[in-house]
Amino acid sequence: MAETKTKPKNALETFREDFLHVWRQLPDKALFFALLAIWCALFHWRGNAMFGWVDTPSLFEWMYWAFTTWPDDGHCSLIPFVVLGLLWWKREELLNLPKGIWWPSLGFVVLGLLLHILGYMIQQSRLSIVGFFIGLYGLTGLVWGKHWLRATVFPMILFVFCVPMGTLSDAITVPLRMLVTKLSVGFSNGLLGIPVFHDGSRITGDGGFQYDVAPACSGIRSLIALLAMTTIYGFLTFRPAWKRMLMVLVAAPLAVFGNVVRITGVIVTGDAFGQHAGALVEQKLGFVTFAVAIACVLVLGHFLRDEEAQRPAAA
Repeated sequence: MAETKTKPKNALETFREDFLHVWRQLPDKALFFALLAIWCALFHWRGNAMFGWVDTPSLFEWMYWAFTTWPDDGHCSLIPFVVLGLLWWKREELLNLPKGIWWPSLGFVVLGLLLHILGYMIQQSRLSIVGFFIGLYGLTGLVWGKHWLRATVFPMILFVFCVPMGTLSDAITVPLRMLVTKLSVGFSNGLLGIPVFHDGSRITGDGGFQYDVAPACSGIRSLIALLAMTTIYGFLTFRPAWKRMLMVLVAAPLAVFGNVVRITGVIVTGDAFGQHAGALVEQKLGFVTFAVAIACVLVLGHFLRDEEAQRPAAA
């Protein structure tokens, strides 16, 4: 009798089967999605009071406007997908947790509602966004219990990156511009011997080149992106709290370091080949800031993993 060969499943079929398995195993789905619909309806119909900015009562429409209008907040729209992806990655762990209604989780829902009311009264939609996600976190704990809450602190904490900075980023951008400018000029003068000086964020060299560390070059975008990346990397890779916190804390100095490397490269190129060449390096090699920072993160992560692996052998 001839053997029948089974056709291998493609990635879509495998995902569909996994999704249906998770869907069947997850209890009280109807209750959770009913509560979620009510919670979302509140923020859609009474979520935004800043009609001077966007003429809509929906917090979600205001968020979409903010994410697509403020250039430093384009990453915000990706965060919900990152969170869903991490929850999917933890699906077996979450399915094996003991589940059940846990009424104390209503405290998170009430806190989220109070933050929204305050944000609505003072026309500060960012507070309403925080309130929405805190309440969402509380609803998951209400339906699926305290063990679920504990297991999903991360990645739910990543929703903080959904809060758009907008014009608030100026308070960070200006000091970053000054810091990057001073460090780049100091490095070029002191170690490379290039005669260059700065006036505010404007860099001028004896060779006739002149550049300005503009807000877009301050490193704020790479800082936010790198902070999100190191947070995810730290929580997925390490268990000790101090290692996770270390990976979060290194984001800011590494973003500054990467930007200093880039601006110094612009100065060196401008001094050697002129204004146009330096400007070309700045325009074409903007990825250097992030690339240098990522390389440093991976080196640090490798060192921490090696230390963790060698400890049991030493014991």
